[in-house]
Amino acid sequence: MTVLRLGTRASALARTQSQLIADLIAERTGRAVELVHVATEGDTTAAPLASLGGTGVFVSALREALLRGEVDLAVHSLKDLPTGPAEGIALAAVPEREDPRDVVVARDGLTLGELPAGAKVATGSPRRVAQIEALGLGVELVGIRGNVDTRIGKVASGEVDAVVLARAGLARLGRLDEVTEVLDPIQVLPAPGQGALAVECRSTDADLVALLAGALDDPHTRAAVECERIVLAELEAGCAAPVGALAEVVEGEDGEELWIRAVASSLDGALNVRLSASGDAADPIGVGRKLAAEMIAEGAHDLLDKPGET
Repeated sequence: MTVLRLGTRASALARTQSQLIADLIAERTGRAVELVHVATEGDTTAAPLASLGGTGVFVSALREALLRGEVDLAVHSLKDLPTGPAEGIALAAVPEREDPRDVVVARDGLTLGELPAGAKVATGSPRRVAQIEALGLGVELVGIRGNVDTRIGKVASGEVDAVVLARAGLARLGRLDEVTEVLDPIQVLPAPGQGALAVECRSTDADLVALLAGALDDPHTRAAVECERIVLAELEAGCAAPVGALAEVVEGEDGEELWIRAVASSLDGALNVRLSASGDAADPIGVGRKLAAEMIAEGAHDLLDKPGET
């Protein structure tokens, strides 16, 4: 049996996530997997992700390596995937999701609300900026790039007072002890797909698609992220846009239901459209489209077109 070549970015978090998937494949199928490092545009530039368009900046090189036959599968943070289909690429599996919430790592063990007015809070995400601005805490939001070590290091050095990160990444890196606050989605909704991983391979590799789906795919996670991502797509917003969404499958009176809440904001957080919807868990696309239509009717498109002041 040939060894499966798994394409991954070279960052510590990407390697950790890819190794997690490699270990699951080996455990559940008996297939050996080796990691192959692939450099992406997002890793080779210091420019803010939003200025690069956000969508697909960490994804394209891995997909190109797949299509060239240099790797057999690739692992991405699902929130980084463009919402449109990619020719020749299959989303073979969406494994069980980690906790999707955002977290704060702040000096002196502080929460966002405990930071003094004017404190510097770093994030590279317009979504986080908009929602934190909307809380009216009086903190100064500043941009940041780099891996987890770099970002948390800026807190330790005193360059910033806090950084906002995805909890899932810190969990996978074993660094949850550095978290000083987990942000309630009522205040800050995560990015669509946050906390989930995407396992892709060539769509022509039918046997591998079936192998990965059978070994790794989690139906509840896939339904939730499909619902979140169709909201993003219907709003015609990229993965760097100030849009948050969180869906989950819950047990209803007549079986499983899908419940989703989402927010679209102006960049300065002054205006937002925040709505929720529920529906049949077997129809995540329909539920998401229904919510997106309601958000558009409430002016979400106009908010996302505003340049804001941040």
